[in-house]
Amino acid sequence: MEKKVDAESVSKNEQNAMNAITIDCVIFGFDEGSLEVLLVQHAEGISKGKWGLPGGWIYKKESTDDAAHRLLNELTGLDNIYLEQLKAFGDPDRFPLRRVITIGYYALVKREDYNIKAGFTAADAKWYKINSIPDLIYDHNEILAYSLKNLRSRVRQAPIGFNLLPEKFTLLQLMHLYEEILGVEMDKSNFRRKILHMKLLVALDEKQQDVSHRAAKLYKFDPDIYKKLTEKGFNFEF
Repeated sequence: MEKKVDAESVSKNEQNAMNAITIDCVIFGFDEGSLEVLLVQHAEGISKGKWGLPGGWIYKKESTDDAAHRLLNELTGLDNIYLEQLKAFGDPDRFPLRRVITIGYYALVKREDYNIKAGFTAADAKWYKINSIPDLIYDHNEILAYSLKNLRSRVRQAPIGFNLLPEKFTLLQLMHLYEEILGVEMDKSNFRRKILHMKLLVALDEKQQDVSHRAAKLYKFDPDIYKKLTEKGFNFEF
């Protein structure tokens, strides 16, 4: 038997429905061999003076993607960044005043390519090293932890983050990138064997210049293989 839906029950359901949704962005930056995350200090509201992820409310007539880019730009000055949606975080008690669901986004950028400037409702914006994160507002430490776990999973399956290196780099620089993102120490010979076996790199007839130690051989990425592995993925276990 078909259930009849009347206007009164629809109105009642709408009154009980959720309408509070926000955006929070986890922006990882790589600078001089260190993985960092961009945080903002709130200038107003119940979290004034505290640190959290860049984010805020979604306008009624904008998509979640548009809201993420707008908020990131307003709060930190960052623009033209590829943001990937993580998931929704909806614990009933995550926001102290009422029920609010947030949609998480994340990105991995080369820090030196961007100038940070706090604005909108942010009193300050700065990079924190991944192992020196303060206590953040609401569930932002949980969102950050989930984002880092997701990043570490992705880096084992696709060559993301490789654009954080110079155009020409050493195998040691590449290994340090992996070590910093994954939070592990690697065996040099084992890493060398596995990364070269992937045929992702092109060995150059060049070595490091102006270094105090023995100059190491330089490499660059093979763009065709890079594109192929980005699309189909790989399994790079260490």
